[in-house]
Amino acid sequence: MYAVRMVCMSVSCWSPRVLGLLLALAGLAALATGCSDAPLGFDGALPNGAQVTVTADGALQITAGEHPLFALAAGRGVVAHQFDTMVYQRTGFYTFEETNASSAPIAQLVSAEREEDDVVVRYRRADGEAGTATLRVHGGGPSSTRVTITIEDAARLDAIGVPTHCDAEASFLGFGAQYNAADQRGEAFPLFVQEQGIGRMGGLFLAGNAHTTYFPMPYHMDARGFGVVFDTFARVLVDLCKTEADVASFRVDGPGPVEIVLLHGPTPGDVVQQLGDRYGRPMAPETWVFEPWIGVQGGQQAALDEAAALDAADVPWSALWAQDWVGFQPLANFDDIQYHWNVDETLYPDLPGLTAGLHADGKRFLGYINPFVEEDREHFAPMDELGLLIENADGESYLINSYKGPTSLPDLTNPAAREHVAGFITAMMSTYGMDGWMADFAEWMPTDAVLSNGESALLVEHNRYPLRWQELNHETARGIAGNDYAIFSRSGWLGSQGTTQIVWIGDQEADFLPGDGLPTVVPALLNLGLSGVPYATHDIAGYSGGPSTMELFMRWTELGAFTSVMRTHEGLNARANWSWNGGPTATPEEAADTLAHFRRFARIHMALVPTFEALAEEAAETSMPILRHLVLEFPDDPDVIAIADQFMLGSDLLVAPVVTEGAVAREVYFPAGQWHHALRAGEMYTGPGTFTVAAPIGEPPVFSRRSERSDLREIE
Repeated sequence: MYAVRMVCMSVSCWSPRVLGLLLALAGLAALATGCSDAPLGFDGALPNGAQVTVTADGALQITAGEHPLFALAAGRGVVAHQFDTMVYQRTGFYTFEETNASSAPIAQLVSAEREEDDVVVRYRRADGEAGTATLRVHGGGPSSTRVTITIEDAARLDAIGVPTHCDAEASFLGFGAQYNAADQRGEAFPLFVQEQGIGRMGGLFLAGNAHTTYFPMPYHMDARGFGVVFDTFARVLVDLCKTEADVASFRVDGPGPVEIVLLHGPTPGDVVQQLGDRYGRPMAPETWVFEPWIGVQGGQQAALDEAAALDAADVPWSALWAQDWVGFQPLANFDDIQYHWNVDETLYPDLPGLTAGLHADGKRFLGYINPFVEEDREHFAPMDELGLLIENADGESYLINSYKGPTSLPDLTNPAAREHVAGFITAMMSTYGMDGWMADFAEWMPTDAVLSNGESALLVEHNRYPLRWQELNHETARGIAGNDYAIFSRSGWLGSQGTTQIVWIGDQEADFLPGDGLPTVVPALLNLGLSGVPYATHDIAGYSGGPSTMELFMRWTELGAFTSVMRTHEGLNARANWSWNGGPTATPEEAADTLAHFRRFARIHMALVPTFEALAEEAAETSMPILRHLVLEFPDDPDVIAIADQFMLGSDLLVAPVVTEGAVAREVYFPAGQWHHALRAGEMYTGPGTFTVAAPIGEPPVFSRRSERSDLREIE
C-alpha cells in the first residue's frame, strides 16, 4: 500500500471552494496532531527487492528475503543530540567529555511515500518543538540498500542517534580489530581510531580498555547473513542491546546526514564479499610473503649473523625485518628505535649491500616507517618552513606531546606533503633495496588540527588519516615494485579494506593475560576477517611487557604457523625475551628444544604456503579471509556464533590454539562432520559437539574435516 494522506470527515456535500479550504485546514491539522483514522504508512518493494514497511505508529522495517536488515521500533524514530564537547588527547588516547547534553526523539510519522526509486519517510517531534527527520531508503543494487538520515532542527545538531530494534536472535560481529570477543552483543563502546593501550587491562601503562583499538570500523555482521555499515569518518558510539535489551543504538557524531549501507547477504560469506565490492580488497601477495619472516635488531652484522644462524639450523625463512634500520634509542630498560626516515649508517653502514646480498640468496629485507615528525630531528625544520605539517588554530605547525618529545605529523591532505614524504619512502626501496616495511601508527591526528583541505579533523580527517597514510605507502611501493612487496600496518577505518595489504593487530603484552596478551590475538584476527581484511598477522610472542617465556614463545609459534603471515618480533624487552633459538636464560637443552619446535612449525607453515596462495586468490575475488570465523563456513550452526578462540584456515583446517598458561588440554567445538587430528595419527571426532582434546606443547588442536593430514603430521 502506498502512502495516502486523508482528512477525517465526509466532504461530498461541500462546494469546491469550501471543500478546498477545509481540505487544506484538515491536512494541516493532520500534520500537526495526527489523525487516528489516517492510513499513514507504506508497504512495498524497492527495485532491488528489499521490502520497506512503515506502520502508522512510525515503526519502519527493511527486509531482504528472511533477513530483518534494519528496523526502527515504534515510538523511537531517530534522535537529535546536542552537547558541548572537550576532547583530551594523551599519547594517542582520546577522552571525550560531554556537558550540557540533551536529546530529542523525532518519532511521529508524517508521511511515507515513494519518490521515483526511493521510499521517503518523514518524522517530526511529538512535543511540538521544531525538528523534523527524513529517512530516504534507496535500493542501491541487488545486494545492498542505502538509508540516508537527515535531521533538520532549529537548534545546533551535534550528533544523530539511530535506535534500532534488537531481536532475540541478533548478533554483532566485526567492528574491525576487536580483542575481547566475536559477538559484541551486550557491549557498549565508541568507535574512534586510537592507541589500543599497552597493558590496557593493567601492566606497563594503565591506559585503554577492552574496546580501544587502532582499527575500529563502523560495520557489523549479523550471523544470520546480513551486514550494516555506517558510512562515515565520524566517531560512532554503539550500545548493542546493553542499556535496553531490545534496542541496539548507534550515534554518529556531527550534523549529518547519516549514511547507512545494508548488505543483504544472504550468507555471512556473501556479506564479506559485498563489503569488499563496496570498499575494496587487496591483491594477492607474492609467494614469499606467506613464508616465515624473522625479526632482527642490532645492526647490519646482527642481521647477517641471524641469517647465517637460521640457515645453519635449517629453519625456513623468506625475509628479515629490521625496525632499527633508522637507529636504536633506549627507552627506560627497553630497546626502542629512532623515529625518522633516514638510515642509521652507524648501525647499517652498507644497507644497500646488505639487501643486495639477501636478494642474491633469494631472501628479502623489510624495514619500518611511521608518520611522526619530531621537532628535534632533521625532517621538522624544512617541512615546517614549507608548510607541510598539520597546523594549530594559530597557523603554526601543530606539536603533539609524545613520549619522545614534541612531534608533528605531515598534512597528508596537502599534495606537496605527500610528495615530500613519498621521496623518503621511494628511497627505502630504490636506494636501500627494501622489499617492504611496517607502516606504523597513524592514530595520533589531533582532533583540533587545521588541515589544508579545510575538512574537520574531529569529524573527518582523524579517522581518515590511517587511510591516507596507507595509500601513500602502498601507492609509492606499487609504483616501484608492482605487487612484489609487503607492507603491514595496524591502524584503519572503514575503507582500509582497499588501501591496506596486510594488517598486524598491534602491540600485545608478552604474556598469557586475557586483557592484552596471547588470548586477545584470535578474536582480533577473526573480527578483522569478518570486516573484510583477508591478511592479518601478529607478533610472535608479543611486543610490550615481558620478558616472554619459553612456553609463551612456543604456544605463540604454534598459532603463528597457522596464520597467513608468520612473523617473529624481538619485542620491546628484546634483550630478555625468548627467541626462536632460545633466550638469554635458556639452558642448552631449552635452547635446543625451542629451536626444534620453531623449525618444525616453520616447516609446517611452509607446507601450508600453497594453501595460503590458493586462499589469497579467493580473497582477491571475494574478500573471504584466510583465517575464518566459524560462521563463515558453518552459517547454519548457531553454536559457532560466540566462538572466538578457534578458527578455520580456509574451509578444511579447524585450528584451536592453546592460549592458557600451563594448559595441556582444551575444549574444542566441532561442527557437523568428521574431524581428523592433523598432528596425531588415528584421532578423530564427530561433530557437532564439544570435546576435551589433549594439547601438549607441540601438538596444538588442529583438525582436518576432509582427510587425515599425514603431510603435516610427519614434518620434523
